[in-house]
Amino acid sequence: MSTDRLKFIKPQEPLLVLEPPVSDDWLHEIKYDGFRTQLILDWAGARTLTRTGIDWSKRYWPVVDAAEKLPAKSFIVDGEMIAPEADGRPNFHQMHSRMAWNAELLAFVTFDILYKDGRDLRALPAIERKAILWDLVKPADGIIQYSQHVEGGGADFFAAVDKMGLEGMVSKRRNSPYRSGESDFWVKTKCWDVDDLDLIGVRREPGKQTEGLFAKDGKYVGKAVIATTRVIKERLWRRIERDRAEQPAGVPTAVADGDVEWVKPGITARVRHLRGEARLRHASVQDLVDRDR
Repeated sequence: MSTDRLKFIKPQEPLLVLEPPVSDDWLHEIKYDGFRTQLILDWAGARTLTRTGIDWSKRYWPVVDAAEKLPAKSFIVDGEMIAPEADGRPNFHQMHSRMAWNAELLAFVTFDILYKDGRDLRALPAIERKAILWDLVKPADGIIQYSQHVEGGGADFFAAVDKMGLEGMVSKRRNSPYRSGESDFWVKTKCWDVDDLDLIGVRREPGKQTEGLFAKDGKYVGKAVIATTRVIKERLWRRIERDRAEQPAGVPTAVADGDVEWVKPGITARVRHLRGEARLRHASVQDLVDRDR
C-alpha cells in the first residue's frame, strides 16, 4: 500500500457573466452561498480542505465522519459547505456560528468528483462525473448532499432561482472536463438586488463614468455608476457644490484616494447591484432622493 495521501487539487472557478447561457449543452445548478470545500478520502481517513487547501476537518467533523461511511475506498469530491435553513436555503450569516457550536447543522452540497478508487476522473465529461458522484453520495439527503441540475433552459432556471431569493446559478458545459482555475466551461450568473443606500461621495473624472460612493447604516459598501437622468445629475452637482463635507470615517484609503467630492448626509440612492457580494458589484444608481430638499 502506498503511504502517499491524495493531494489537494486547485478547484475550478466559474467566470461571472451577466446573462445565463441558453443553449442546450449546459447543465444548470443553484449557486450555494457558503464555503467552497474539497472532501478527500484515502487510506488514512477523510479530511476537508478550503478552496486554498487549508485543512478544516476539525470544524467540519460531522461531514468527515459521514464521508468515511460512503461506499468507496478513496475519492476527491468538490462542493460547498452551507448552513441550510429548514427549507434548505443556505444562510451564509450562520456559517461561523455553526462551525463553532453546531457543526452537525452544516451540510456539504457536492457538485463534482475528481477522483475515485484509483481513477482520475477530471478528463471525463461533466455529465458523466455527476453520474459517478450520484452513485457515491445517494440518497444524499443527510449531511452530505447532491447538487441537482437541469439540462438546458438557462433563462427559465435563472428566473426560478431569482424568484426563490437565491444568490444565483452556476452553468457548466455538459461535456467539459474539470480544469483547475478560472475557465469558461463554468459560468456563474448572479441575481440582482435593489437597495436604498446613503450617498457619501462622488468621483467625477473626464472621459469616465461618474461614480457614487455609498454606505449602509454608516458602513461603506462600495461604488456604483450614477446612470440617472441629466436633470437628476445637475441637481446632485448643485447640492455637492453647496454642501461639501469632510471624508467620513471607515472609507478604505484606496477608495478615498483621488478626486472624490464628499457629500453631507441626506441623499439616498436606489442602487441595483449583484446579490450576495460583500461589496457593490456591477452596481448602478437608478434614482436619487435628497431628503433635505
